Amino acid sequence: MSGKIHIGIGGWTYEPWRGVFYPEGLVQKRELEYAAGKLTSIEINGTYYSTFKPDSWMKWRDETPDGFVFAVKASRYCTNRKVLSEGKESFDRFLDQGLTVLGDKLGPINWQFMATKKFDPADFEGFLKLLPKDKDGVRLRHALEVRHASFDTQEFYDLAAKYDCAIVYAEDEEAPEWPRIDQPTADFSYARLMSSREDEPTGMSSDELDAAADRLRGWAKRGDVFAYMIAGAKVRNPAAAIALIERVS
Repeated sequence: MSGKIHIGIGGWTYEPWRGVFYPEGLVQKRELEYAAGKLTSIEINGTYYSTFKPDSWMKWRDETPDGFVFAVKASRYCTNRKVLSEGKESFDRFLDQGLTVLGDKLGPINWQFMATKKFDPADFEGFLKLLPKDKDGVRLRHALEVRHASFDTQEFYDLAAKYDCAIVYAEDEEAPEWPRIDQPTADFSYARLMSSREDEPTGMSSDELDAAADRLRGWAKRGDVFAYMIAGAKVRNPAAAIALIERVS
C-alpha cells in the first residue's frame, strides 16, 4: 500500500455512545481524547452549520495524538446555493475560522451537496475554481460529496480530476438513488459508509466488514484513504470503525 488508511466516525459528542462506546463515568470534556485513542480520524460535522473560534481548533489539535487526522465538513452556505460560483464570501468565512491551526492533523474538507443539486458543468467549474490548494502554509485537500444522479458522468469525473478533488464514495442503503462513484480523481480517497445496523454489535456483519476492508486496501494503493462510519445505526458506528481498523491494520 502506498497510502495510509484513516478510519473514524462523524463527530464525537453523541449521548447514546455514553456507556456503549464511552465508559460509564467518563467526563464529556474527555470524550474526544478517548475517541482519538480508539480511532484514527474523525469527521467534524458541526462546521456544516456554524463556525468555531481558533481556540476550539487548537484544543482539538492538542487533545488528539500524533498521526490522528480530522476531516472537516464545509459550511452549507458554500454548497446549498443556486449559483455555486457566487459563494466566495461564504468560502472566506468558512476557511478563515482557524481550521489550519490543526496543521498536519487537517485532513480533507468534505463539500457536501444537497440531493436536489444537479450537475451544471459551467457553474460547478466556477465553484471548483474557488477551492484553494493551501492556506497559511497548510495543504488543503478537497472532497466532493454529490447526491444527484446527474453527477455520475465522465464530464464530472474529468472536472474533479482537473482540480485534484476526490469524489466521495457514499454508500447508503436507504438512499439507493444516490450515485456510488468510485473514480480515482485525486491522490486520496474519501468514503462515507452509512449502512450500519443496530442488530449487529459491530454495525456490519463480518463479511461486510471484510469487503469494506478490501475496498479500502485497494484505494490505498493509489494514496491516502479517509473512511467514516456515518448515519445508519449511529450507536454502532464506533464499534464498526474499530472493527474496520483492526482488519486493515
